[in-house]
Amino acid sequence: MIGNFPFIAVIILIGLGVYSLLFKKNLIKIAIGLTLIESGVNLFLIALGFRKGAVAPIYTQAPEGVKMVLPTPQALCLTSIVIGVATTALILSIVMVIYQKYGTINTDEIRRLRG
Repeated sequence: MIGNFPFIAVIILIGLGVYSLLFKKNLIKIAIGLTLIESGVNLFLIALGFRKGAVAPIYTQAPEGVKMVLPTPQALCLTSIVIGVATTALILSIVMVIYQKYGTINTDEIRRLRG
């Protein structure tokens, strides 16, 4: 059960994010849902790169026969985190502009006010 825990957490995070994207009307909650999906994908990449008993590839004094962890999932996650922070900042700034223009962040009211 412990070996599958990261994958269960991935399913829960992505499920909560999709639920938030589909059923919430508040733009802040939609942004949080998008961030939950991003976190779930990052956790999935890290869980795929895990090898029991392996060491980091930056450790150069490893004894012979020791397995190394692939550095690719960690590099992808670092890149994804940087892109995710920039995307989240952009989304929240757009939400601020929408709030200043319409006075609400409820998607139903914004559609109704569109004219």
